[in-house]
Amino acid sequence: MKLVVAITGASGVALGKKFVDYLPSAIDAHVVVSDNAFTVESFEHNKVTLHSGKDIAASISSGSFRVDATAIIPCSMNTLAKIACGISDNLSTRVAAVALKEQKKLLLAPRELPFSAIALENMHKLAALGVIIAPPVMGYYSESSSLEEMERFIIGKWYDVLGIDNDLYDRWK
Repeated sequence: MKLVVAITGASGVALGKKFVDYLPSAIDAHVVVSDNAFTVESFEHNKVTLHSGKDIAASISSGSFRVDATAIIPCSMNTLAKIACGISDNLSTRVAAVALKEQKKLLLAPRELPFSAIALENMHKLAALGVIIAPPVMGYYSESSSLEEMERFIIGKWYDVLGIDNDLYDRWK
């Protein structure tokens, strides 16, 4: 599987980083990091191809690169609004536009609380287009006893909707 992971915004980048860290080695991961997110050094030792958020000409910006799925974790409200309006002025928004155009899975993990009416309207518009809107919401039924277990549950649920096999959380028996 070829997967693009974009990390936008500043709040919640640790969850995006863990999403990448837990990926199975068989995944061909391409990571886009916005200026406000993480330093590139944080990913140097992982099994990923790094792309600058400013590199609009990167391989992953073309539909012919044939990405299977794209996840934007976390997804800033600015990035979400641009995607909803068809603005692709950086690599993160461009890969989202390509995912929509190519009808590939696109998962957005909006990270703001509470959501404004404008953000909810943008999420509704994107959900109607088939985008998976999956904020990092705690699943109390998971019986997690630590923040790390809750993060593994959330990441496991994201993997599930993207079709990535995982054993990050205990499934319902």
